[in-house]
Amino acid sequence: MADIFSPTERSRLMARIRSHGNQRTELALIRVLRAHHLKGWRRHRPVFGRPDFVFPQRRVAVFVDGCFWHACPRHATQPQHNAEFWRRKLAVNRARDRLVNRTLRRAGWRVVRFWEHDLTRRGERRIVARLQAALRTPA
Repeated sequence: MADIFSPTERSRLMARIRSHGNQRTELALIRVLRAHHLKGWRRHRPVFGRPDFVFPQRRVAVFVDGCFWHACPRHATQPQHNAEFWRRKLAVNRARDRLVNRTLRRAGWRVVRFWEHDLTRRGERRIVARLQAALRTPA
């Protein structure tokens, strides 16, 4: 089906949509944090790269990367429609993730990234172990 808006108008409309992250995955991680009594985390803090969770006193930034948007090597799919656009878009997302990691680490933060598919009951133990290790390590 053809779009009823011109590319300029569609771009203007889409730019007005403000994302608040992937709520489903963030809520899943909140459940894990609370179940394992990991305290001191905050959300929506003004930290470079906009981490999903921040442990400000320990200077740990936590990101939950969606398998599609961050091109998970196990689950990523390449859309067939407008394939070149999506190839570039996902490559830019991966490059931005590397820049955010590098910038935060240089500023003294520890960066922990989880894939969306890690947020399962089976992956919970590994998530907790990685977070506990990051929180124990001095800044």
